[in-house]
Amino acid sequence: MVTVLREGGFRFVIYKDDHEPAHVHVQKDGEIIFVLVGADGEPIVRTEYGSTNADVCRASKIVKREQAALLAKWQEFHGGTD
Repeated sequence: MVTVLREGGFRFVIYKDDHEPAHVHVQKDGEIIFVLVGADGEPIVRTEYGSTNADVCRASKIVKREQAALLAKWQEFHGGTD
């Protein structure tokens, strides 16, 4: 597990031995897992555990803004994006 970003009280984590599709775990009080490239090319929430709606919204904005950097990190660890 590697923390690739910290912002707004969130910790953005990519596991080195994780599965496709490319995704990031966002941790604060709960955890939100975002698939980095959804059907329309935008990140989407795959799973959410114990986070407030406000935190999901805030984290979504950060993941969208940082999508390219997060995908680059995923590729660095896994070599793919699907």
